[in-house]
Amino acid sequence: MTKSAIKTKTIKVNYLARVEGEGALLVRLRGQDVEDVQLKIFEPPRFFEALLRGRSVMEAPDITARICGICPIAYQMSAVYAVEQGLDVMVPPPIHDLRRLLYCGEWIESHALHLFMLHAPDFLGYPDAVAMAKDHAQRVEHGLAIKKSGNAIVSLVGGREIHPINVKVGGFYGLPSRRELNLLKDQLSSALEIAIASTIWVSGFDFPDFDRSVVLVALRSTDEYPMARGRIVSNHGFDLPAKEFDNFFEEIHVPYTTALHSVVKTEKGGGAYLTGPLARYAINRQWLHGRAGELTRSLNLGSVVTNPFKSIVVRGIEIVHAIEEAIRIIELYEDTAIASVGVRLRAGQGCAATEAPRGLLYHRYTFDADGIISDAKIVPPTSQNQKSIEDDLRRLLPSFIGLPKSQMTHLCEQAIRNHDPCISCATHFLRLEFDSVANDGMGDL
Repeated sequence: MTKSAIKTKTIKVNYLARVEGEGALLVRLRGQDVEDVQLKIFEPPRFFEALLRGRSVMEAPDITARICGICPIAYQMSAVYAVEQGLDVMVPPPIHDLRRLLYCGEWIESHALHLFMLHAPDFLGYPDAVAMAKDHAQRVEHGLAIKKSGNAIVSLVGGREIHPINVKVGGFYGLPSRRELNLLKDQLSSALEIAIASTIWVSGFDFPDFDRSVVLVALRSTDEYPMARGRIVSNHGFDLPAKEFDNFFEEIHVPYTTALHSVVKTEKGGGAYLTGPLARYAINRQWLHGRAGELTRSLNLGSVVTNPFKSIVVRGIEIVHAIEEAIRIIELYEDTAIASVGVRLRAGQGCAATEAPRGLLYHRYTFDADGIISDAKIVPPTSQNQKSIEDDLRRLLPSFIGLPKSQMTHLCEQAIRNHDPCISCATHFLRLEFDSVANDGMGDL
């Protein structure tokens, strides 16, 4: 067959649904080959790194919390730990435990939103959670109940549900009482049972037959499933502190998106890598104890989950783990803990990485003797995962090229949502253009 006779298709998804932010997808197919995949992020840059320049390091947690309404805790924690690292501030264990509790709340609410409202409809054949609720009302109610328990933690410890205001460099502005925390326990215990049943439910979904090897990157701690501390580790041999992040990874510009792509530097192996639940699970599975550990064994997940469509199961397990952790921290909490430690400003640079629900989040700040920020760098999970998402589509689509247009569209959407790219608007469904030509051109783009 001559080159001109090979059938060429162009798939354009002009607006991605059920993902945060404004994005689109372009796929070019030639015969059975995928020639190009472009996950286009066309939302205007928000310039938070520039906004931070000239501001005090003490303001960084509150400013960065505004980056995301779904994951404000992740940005606060990365900012506060980066500044504390640069200023040699050491917080006592009770403060760290409360911060971990706050992070648990965010994992619970974010994962529940994704699992029940954004991802489960894909597997059950519904366009959205509203349509799904007509046939699975109890499942949606369960998702809302789990999310509500996470919201309650964030509201109590963080000061409010959205963009919390109680976190500061050195600790917290105020502490919850044991009585207030104990009031959460019944709600969390109920959510735990629902989360376990829900994880078993999603494990029975019909998953596309798709496994692939990928560089996985996550924090690894010496004694806990990581959220806010640990070294950056990969399944390909990396093991480094957060301050060496820039020596191993770099952000690059690509012409079709306003978002930077983060990749492994060429001299360190080069290419895409994946952060998030699949990476955390592969690198830290041994720290999943209690009911979460029992689930990993009973569901026969193994040591590594290589099918990205099964990330919904791992998110369910992380919900269970986060609820158990929250209950444990509440039971051990002491009222006598101090709210914060003193902070002495000086010139320096601080770096930190924490685990947002969607994956690794890196912050770096350079500041002068008065604590005024001269340079800031923030690398969110989605920019780190974009190339890996594109690689998923490149490897997935050849086996499904013969599917009808509607099924191809659904599969592309679902493959992207496997990684829960940050969500800001979930009110539109995909609009797809599907062009087919019988020449060596690429068709209309």
